[in-house]
Amino acid sequence: MDPIVRRTRTPNAGMATQQLSPQLLNGCFHEADRADIVGFNLQGLRNALPDSFHPHLNGIIEEIYNTSRLLRDLAEQAQIHISQLPAVFDYLNVVLPCLCKTLRDIMAFYEDKSMNKEHRWRTMYHKMGNELPGTTLPARFIMYNQFLRLLQDLLTRSPNFDLNAMESLRIRILQLREARKIPPPNPIRTDLIRRDEALEFWSQETNSHWAEAIFTQPLPSRREFKSQGRSDAYGPLQKLGHLPPLSRDVKILVKRSFDSDRISVIFFLQLRNQAPSLLIRSKVYSQNWVSVLGVHELSIKRESDSVLHLSRWSRSEQRVRPWANLSFLTWEEMVLFYCTFLCLRVRSQLTININPQEFHLRKERRLFQAQIHDDGYQHVLMVFEDAITGGCRLHAAVWEGKLRACPVWTAFIPPNVSSSWLVRKTKRRIWLREIQPYVFCEQYRPTHQRKGRSGSFFELSFAHSEAASRFQELFASSPGASAASAAQDSAENDEVSTPTS
Repeated sequence: MDPIVRRTRTPNAGMATQQLSPQLLNGCFHEADRADIVGFNLQGLRNALPDSFHPHLNGIIEEIYNTSRLLRDLAEQAQIHISQLPAVFDYLNVVLPCLCKTLRDIMAFYEDKSMNKEHRWRTMYHKMGNELPGTTLPARFIMYNQFLRLLQDLLTRSPNFDLNAMESLRIRILQLREARKIPPPNPIRTDLIRRDEALEFWSQETNSHWAEAIFTQPLPSRREFKSQGRSDAYGPLQKLGHLPPLSRDVKILVKRSFDSDRISVIFFLQLRNQAPSLLIRSKVYSQNWVSVLGVHELSIKRESDSVLHLSRWSRSEQRVRPWANLSFLTWEEMVLFYCTFLCLRVRSQLTININPQEFHLRKERRLFQAQIHDDGYQHVLMVFEDAITGGCRLHAAVWEGKLRACPVWTAFIPPNVSSSWLVRKTKRRIWLREIQPYVFCEQYRPTHQRKGRSGSFFELSFAHSEAASRFQELFASSPGASAASAAQDSAENDEVSTPTS
């Protein structure tokens, strides 16, 4: 079991970076790669068997791919929460050898040419399911994945970490190890688990960060790029686990993967100074490489149809150098990443200046611009059309002040909108149906703009009636305001004196 860390005693916390980090993190990635191979081969086996076998195989395949994803997430998060590695080490040494043998045994059954494919599957399922009473093969991977999720909670010092659940799963895995004649691991050092420390850490962030929600909302549309670029990381790169330790008070905001997880990017926040940073991981052959830079040290632009280019200033060379190319499958995901990065950079206290060109996503054409009153703030509303995919979106930004042009929210306009999509309520107020804003600001509350009995409309309140008319004309299929709705709202005062967000 080559990827498993072997040792004679548990290192102390001061040895974590030098001795534990590279071995542990690469061990996680090694087993994640193995799980992907096993999942792929089981898919081939499933396709060769009658439909009656598919439900059980589908369940196992899904959990194996979940195992792969959890291992990669754990390794990448450990690179940021490296000070927590000593607490995680013993638990990883419980699960990784057992998981490794399970994956190897599945491959041994799969490659046994002395049996036909149906017999291989039946033998694999029943023999491995009988190794520990009450733990079928699908249940085994569910157990592994529950254990890995709890390890993530331990690593990130989550208040949701359940030590009792972890201990129950650990005992079950140890029983499975014993049944499979895997030597027992070293005892767990419980003194490294400090729940009071976790509660103190999480008390600092009673509210979630806006960036955490950006990629959790379902996309209203998916306009895919016809041609795909290549994602690359240029660094300077270091081997996984060799980065200098970061401060303990960090919070992971967003993770995005590219090129089938060959490249991944994590946005994280250092809570001490609220400074956002990016970690990029790149897999080159079997080796993983990483780089970390503050968002304020990077610039962003659209390099080609589907690629965002991140660059840095090299002090030694006194010129701009590439840091990463990120290729996106859809225009919507590219826009959300671009706006997230830009907003974090603009609002970072460490940012000195920004090139005005960065506020505009290349290959988008501005069709409309006007001032709006939006949740008590003055914003500029723009409509952009993408020259590559033809997609359109609304984009609201700060109207004036220090944060001028900083994104506040964006919303993708559904393709082929119906005539009921836009309703002119008054001279300055327009309601839009099926609009889901993605918000890049803590203070802004889109619910305040929701109208109608079920909140199905989103209100745009223009500073000038002429702008509302131009917006309506842009979408010619929209109906005009009815006399009844205009009379109902005629007494409302649309002139609002508001601060900037």
